[in-house]
Amino acid sequence: MSIRKRTWLTGKGEEKTAWVVDYVDTKGTRRLKTFAKKKDADQFAATAKVEVKEGVHVADSASATVKQAGSFWMASAQAAGLERSTINQYRQHLDLHIYPLIGDTLLSKLTVPAVRDFEDRLREAGRSSAMVRKVLVSLGSLLADAQERGLVVRNAVREKSRARTKGKERRQERRHKGKLKVGVDIPTREEIKAIVGALDGRWRPLLLTAIFAGLRASELRGMRWRDVDLEKRELHVRQRADRFNDIGRPKSEAGERTVPIPPMVVNTLKEWKLGYSRPIIGRDEDGKAIREDAKPDHLVFANGSGNVESLGNIINRGLVPVQVAAGVSVATDKQDEDGNTVMAAKYTGMHALRHFYASWCINRPQDGGLGLPPKVVQERLGHSSIVITMDVYGHLFPRGDDADEMAAAEKSLLG
Repeated sequence: MSIRKRTWLTGKGEEKTAWVVDYVDTKGTRRLKTFAKKKDADQFAATAKVEVKEGVHVADSASATVKQAGSFWMASAQAAGLERSTINQYRQHLDLHIYPLIGDTLLSKLTVPAVRDFEDRLREAGRSSAMVRKVLVSLGSLLADAQERGLVVRNAVREKSRARTKGKERRQERRHKGKLKVGVDIPTREEIKAIVGALDGRWRPLLLTAIFAGLRASELRGMRWRDVDLEKRELHVRQRADRFNDIGRPKSEAGERTVPIPPMVVNTLKEWKLGYSRPIIGRDEDGKAIREDAKPDHLVFANGSGNVESLGNIINRGLVPVQVAAGVSVATDKQDEDGNTVMAAKYTGMHALRHFYASWCINRPQDGGLGLPPKVVQERLGHSSIVITMDVYGHLFPRGDDADEMAAAEKSLLG
């Protein structure tokens, strides 16, 4: 490997100077790389020498663009059998965020400073901290795939120190969102009582299970009768239905779990199994539906055709109307034909019921809860880490230093 100075005259007679690094790469191919400054040539030569020795050097001319590497990465993801929703998310990250800003950039030029600049440009373009973090994770996976293909030496995203930044971004995001609040994000006990009292028809078993088992909407939609043990009063979460109604594994290893259910849910599911939950296979002479006997592989909360129920139907036909009927609602700026204010459901997503279940597990028995320890709450919710549970719900756990307990401790100490 050598560095030599090159001098030449332009067409106008001006003298130009450059520094050329002459070396042989790991494949035995002679490479020439030109720099305007000697210090840049020296720096490249020192790095390339080590990379060639280690057998990991990739010349610029042998490198691919981010867009080309993205195509290879998507092909790998599809071949690995990832869920359709995951594939779509990766594709959106590429098409909407990565390609427009750095799609034509060579992988060999994607250094840590370049990644930091890309991160800054994403924020300047209005992307949220959460979206920036997700896009960088996708870019890191793309570069990891490119590394395995020999298209790039280093993964600049992985090299970039993410521990401190990631924690900072998460803290900023939590500060922006604030803690979950009872009566705002989490239904109160009185609101849940009102909702339970207003439940009827085909949505009663599903929403009762959501309230008292805390399953994710995707887990409810993918549950089969073989996953329901009415004798032992427990549910087994073994699969879920994604937003495309495709059945797959739970979100994580911890998502595969067993959750106990109270008598009300057991009795409701027994009635549901005998009646409405079975697919309609015909009608008798009076037009009454003839239903197929429930089988282990049948979905518990299937639609009328026996297929996965859509999340939109569950929310718009189940969760929203029952809240309005129960008076768990808020006023809108709209009026009906009679001039009365139109009321809307207070909680618009199924996750509000999951939040209530978490608070029910956490609250002390004297407050109407189960008083479970954090690790058990994590297992019931199917969180992959206790950190997630405590980050989201840690402020709901009793502190053990309220006024009554402080008074009792003082009396015990001083007599």
